[in-house]
Amino acid sequence: MRYIHLSGLLLLFVLLQACSQQSTSEKEKSKPAAVDYMKIYTVQGSYEDVRQDLEDAITGKGIVISGISHISDMLQRTGRDLGLDGKIYAHAEAINFCSATISRNMMQVDPTNIVFCPYIIAIYSLPEKPGVVYLAYRRPPPLPTKESTEALAAVENLLQSIIEDVAM
Repeated sequence: MRYIHLSGLLLLFVLLQACSQQSTSEKEKSKPAAVDYMKIYTVQGSYEDVRQDLEDAITGKGIVISGISHISDMLQRTGRDLGLDGKIYAHAEAINFCSATISRNMMQVDPTNIVFCPYIIAIYSLPEKPGVVYLAYRRPPPLPTKESTEALAAVENLLQSIIEDVAM
């Protein structure tokens, strides 16, 4: 439980940063944001359709979704409890999953790479931008060894290919 709570807080921080630094054009079907530590894409469509496309893209690669964090629901609930008004997201979730092959390789190279699992793709929409859905993920950082950096490049390639399946 502690892991889920802490990872949820970290993801919340990343999503809030993404919102404040979002620089993509809604007129383009998808375009990565100009930020080094994350990639953010926009997709035109309904949240429900894009979310289903995201789930299909993940499972279409033979990967099982291990969990879904309902971030917008949590923020609405805790906002009321804290006496805070305002809706940050129309919808916001984080989809958690791992690839057995990529994860095993990543951790075989260095067991401390466990901290990069599960992989997370955030999906959200903003109340003031109906019809625009954002897909985002944290980019793996450069690591001290070439082997770990290459193993994490495979993770990023997977995340990128999943989003391309949805956005293209």
